[in-house]
Amino acid sequence: MWRKPLAAATNMALRHPWHNTAFRRSTNLSTAINSMLLESLKDHYLEVSKMSPPAKVSPPKPFTVLKGSLDGNGPVLKRSYGNGEEIKVSVMRLASIVPSGGAEDNGDDGINQLFVHVDVSKPGQLENVHFLCGLYPDALGIHSVSMRSKAENSGFLLVPNQYAGPVFQDLDEGIRDALHSYIEERGINESLFPFLQAWLYVRDHRNLMRWFKSVGTFINENNSAKDRIVVSTSS
Repeated sequence: MWRKPLAAATNMALRHPWHNTAFRRSTNLSTAINSMLLESLKDHYLEVSKMSPPAKVSPPKPFTVLKGSLDGNGPVLKRSYGNGEEIKVSVMRLASIVPSGGAEDNGDDGINQLFVHVDVSKPGQLENVHFLCGLYPDALGIHSVSMRSKAENSGFLLVPNQYAGPVFQDLDEGIRDALHSYIEERGINESLFPFLQAWLYVRDHRNLMRWFKSVGTFINENNSAKDRIVVSTSS
């Protein structure tokens, strides 16, 4: 049953050879673009791979690095405090929150300012106290303090769905000072900056390398599939 439409398609191709010519031109252009893109990705991958990493920095004791943190978006550091408290620290750059060129863009401040999320949990408690802080080489400031529920089985913190607390700057100065003392007593201060800055560099470098490789692999596989189509068409 399939011989008739196949024969019709063959006759059409013979009567209108420009169909094949246009197809080959389109395929050749696509192959050339893919090759150019792959070459550019390869060059940048090699360039990035030659970048020297920062000097190795250890986190201040008693903080330890969470295993696998470089490959995820979760906490980076953890420590125990007092009678069973657990403190976890996550970090991101200012540029991850305020895009380059935005109204809040302050040049080099994006390099020297980090945002850290600090979660303090206690055994048997269903909620953690969560601090969002700005971390600098010589200072730390609290942006907000909220309570967050903890998923019972997954261990991941849920986005708060209830009152998140007052604006930190609107709090009484005595409360603000006491909250600063609370996290400083648990080791959350500017001493974390050198390690977290170096850690972010390593993570960003690793992610960039992975990105170049992943995009290149996708383009290359797509290109190979097109090559197989051309071969089957011309045979």
